[in-house]
Amino acid sequence: MKICLLCVGNKMPDWVLAGADEYKRRLKADVKLSMIVIPVAKRAKGVTIDVCLAREGSAMMAYLSKEDYVISLEVNGKSLDTLSLANRINHLKDDGRSIKFLIGGPDGLAAECQSRANESWSLSNLTLPHGLVRILFLEQLYRGFSVLKGHPYHRG
Repeated sequence: MKICLLCVGNKMPDWVLAGADEYKRRLKADVKLSMIVIPVAKRAKGVTIDVCLAREGSAMMAYLSKEDYVISLEVNGKSLDTLSLANRINHLKDDGRSIKFLIGGPDGLAAECQSRANESWSLSNLTLPHGLVRILFLEQLYRGFSVLKGHPYHRG
C-alpha cells in the first residue's frame, strides 16, 4: 500500500521531525509512506489569503493524479474512531490505489484541493498546530494497522 502525506508547512521543530520519523519507522512493514512538504505561500502586505491559498493549492494539486485516492484532513471532516479508521484503511488497502492525505497550511486547504478530495476526515474538533497534526495522523495510521494485525499496541 502506498500512502503519501502532502503537507503545507515550513521547517518543523526537531520534536516534530523526531515524532514523525518514529511512526514512519514503525509503519515501514505495512505501508510505503512518503511525505511531501509544500512551502507556505509568503504572506505579505497586499497579498490576500485567497491568493496564498490558491498558490498552495496549485502546488499541492501538481502532486495529485487522477488515479490517486485523496483524503483531506480538516476540522470539518468526518470524525472517525480508531476501529472505523482501521476498517477504512483495510478497505482502501484492498482498493489498491495510491492514497494521498492532504494537510493544509495556516489558512486551511484551497477550495480546489477540498473539491478533489474523495473524503474528508477530522482528527479533532480542536484547532491543532500543523506539526502536531502530522504526528497525530501518523500515530493513528500506525494504530489502525496495529488493529488490523491484532498487534497489542492498540488496547482500547
